[in-house]
Amino acid sequence: MKTVLMVAEKPSLAQSIAKILSRGSLSSHKGLNGACSVHEYTGTFAGQPVRFKMTSVCGHVMTLDFLGKYNKWDKVDPAELFSQAPTEKKEANPKLNMVKFLQVEGRGCDYIVLWLDCDKEGENICFEVLDAVLPVMNKAHGGEKTVFRARFSSITDTDICNAMACLGEPDHNEALSVDARQELDLRIGCAFTRFQTKYFQGKYGDLDSSLISFGPCQTPTLGFCVERHDKIQSFKPETYWVLQAKVNTDKDRSLLLDWDRVRVFDREIAQMFLNMTKLEKEAQVEATSRKEKAKQRPLALNTVEMLRVASSSLGMGPQHAMQTAERLYTQGYISYPRTETTHYPENFDLKGSLRQQANHPYWADTVKRLLAEGINRPRKGHDAGDHPPITPMKSATEAELGGDAWRLYEYITRHFIATVSHDCKYLQSTISFRIGPELFTCSGKTVLSPGTDASIPVHINNICQRNYVTVESGRRLKPTNLGIVLVHGYYKIDAELVLPTIRSAVEKQLNLIAQGKADYRQVLGHTLDVFKRKFHYFVDSIAGMDELMEVSFSPLAATGKPLSRCGKCHRFMKYIQAKPSRLHCSHCDETYTLPQNGTIKLYKELRCPLDDFELVLWSSGSRGKSYPLCPYCYNHPPFRDMKKGMGCNECTHPSCQHSLSMLGIGQCVECESGVLVLDPTSGPKWKVACNKCSVVAHCFENAHRVRVSADTCSVCEAALLDVDFNKAKSPLPGDETQHMGCVFCDPIFQELVELKHAASCHPMHRGGPGRRQGRGRGRARRPPGKPNPRRPKDKMSALAAYFV
Repeated sequence: MKTVLMVAEKPSLAQSIAKILSRGSLSSHKGLNGACSVHEYTGTFAGQPVRFKMTSVCGHVMTLDFLGKYNKWDKVDPAELFSQAPTEKKEANPKLNMVKFLQVEGRGCDYIVLWLDCDKEGENICFEVLDAVLPVMNKAHGGEKTVFRARFSSITDTDICNAMACLGEPDHNEALSVDARQELDLRIGCAFTRFQTKYFQGKYGDLDSSLISFGPCQTPTLGFCVERHDKIQSFKPETYWVLQAKVNTDKDRSLLLDWDRVRVFDREIAQMFLNMTKLEKEAQVEATSRKEKAKQRPLALNTVEMLRVASSSLGMGPQHAMQTAERLYTQGYISYPRTETTHYPENFDLKGSLRQQANHPYWADTVKRLLAEGINRPRKGHDAGDHPPITPMKSATEAELGGDAWRLYEYITRHFIATVSHDCKYLQSTISFRIGPELFTCSGKTVLSPGTDASIPVHINNICQRNYVTVESGRRLKPTNLGIVLVHGYYKIDAELVLPTIRSAVEKQLNLIAQGKADYRQVLGHTLDVFKRKFHYFVDSIAGMDELMEVSFSPLAATGKPLSRCGKCHRFMKYIQAKPSRLHCSHCDETYTLPQNGTIKLYKELRCPLDDFELVLWSSGSRGKSYPLCPYCYNHPPFRDMKKGMGCNECTHPSCQHSLSMLGIGQCVECESGVLVLDPTSGPKWKVACNKCSVVAHCFENAHRVRVSADTCSVCEAALLDVDFNKAKSPLPGDETQHMGCVFCDPIFQELVELKHAASCHPMHRGGPGRRQGRGRGRARRPPGKPNPRRPKDKMSALAAYFV
């Protein structure tokens, strides 16, 4: 029996599609990467009995990046990124082992059906999947077709079954257009970002942004925000006066009348009109009119309108709203939520979608009336040729969905019902009054034929600051000083960098690639050449933006607080806490980067034996990791086997008391390359932490002193620990206060180590053989992470692992 491999874009989508196609008769198991499941069932394909295997990826399998030295900011000129820097496709999330997973599931399969999302990104992922799977599939005979593409817009029985019955082929041109966009964004974004980040962070200390980023889409978006902000700031309000008359009717009702002149800007003139009218006791009706008007039903819903309403009326940010919509889609409640189309195709089953809502407790009466009287054809909107408008595909209640998912679903459903309803008709009545010489008007509306209300009660939430803008009440974007200065600087140097026009032109070229009307390489080369010229002009003209920066931000020398001494001039360097945190020596005019996302303090005024810089201590908190580092070594690795950004816990100095050579214990129990290192600052709640990953092991609470011995374990070759306890709190037998042993193998130490938490089971937490071998200490005589032919016995399970 032949095998058909089917691949969807998300695990939940794979499960939903498999349930529909198998009619519920399937078996499921987790794949080797633990993130994707495999659903199997039997059926027919191409007129023959087959075994189906449905699984998924988790978005893009591959990502584009620079090779080797071009990934290092300090090694290359950003200008080289436009053409000279080679790129490669590598796994988007190496931890998922997605390529290996796909190859394991695809090995020996005869056909593949691609159920990726039906947009350009989905087409691109199709070919990423094929690149992984085709080499291990069975070879086709006699030109037999083996690759198929399913196209669908919703997760309903009808749509999925129709897609399976009408399989096509993946679109290589659409995939190429995504490849082109990825390469353009990578090369252009990285070049501008690296240059302006290094330039401005090297001069100013209070930018409070770890990255001064540029993006071909991001920057024009910021431009819109700043442009609107500038208009608000430059607006000068002008005082004006109005007359408002209040008249009483015979039935003790009052009407407020609007002045036909609307307003005047001269107070004396306004006072004159007031004097002329306030003496009158009656208002004379001059004319009445009635006119029937209509308020059009809304256009069918596309992504932009959904996100706009979610932001303005639901208080949901665009990313959160999109994630919520995608969950509703994968669960089968709505159609595909990424669409530019506002026009339903002629064959779309509007009545079928409406009937799904006929018994809903909130709008059943409206839906039943529409079905009985006949629906109104939706307004003719824009057909972008992608997916139908966003439509509810099955009924759901508030109790079923809850929270934001329900609120978004309710809006989508009400909007859909409104699109097939009749226009709202109302009668507008207008009465003109004369009070003295002046005319006033009163208007009112009477609804003749309501349409369905698609609005949602306003519920606005404030969200946190971002690098360039803050989101204020009413979800209003307010640019920060940095955002304003950047946009004004772009306008000053090259307005096209911040205007949407050039990105729009690029998108048109990418669409031509997708349609097969333009050559991929030609579009890529031409666009990169344009931006390379702009980059060189930007670099040459950066002083124009710098003039604006000087007004808003402080130079490095005037920022921060004295913390530790420079090893060159022995003067205090200033610690700049604003992102990215760093140390600056104003005398030497040198800046030293530091580890981020933690606290920095002076480390006992101890100095590095190599360069005489005072050490500082980085910590992620009382339950997390901490380690000392030399600011100079951290930025300028002293040994060939070290890299930039390594602290003392990775330093291979053979005799320094703070180095890996002196404090390393053994290979990490979780990652392949890390070494567990004693944290000498952690007492009396002692801990050892991996110098590569987030593993932290807690041990020997209340010990007076813990030292790493030069001796090693005869079983596993891990370094022995020499532990001294206070006599009053010693847990050792016979009133002993000192013991030396292996933290992995020593039976006494096993009793003193408490197992706190482990995110997943690994060899350390169970008996018997495991993935790793030796736990060698990682001294200079054996590089960190080098496996030992012998592995420790299963007694190492006593070591506590706490994941930060």
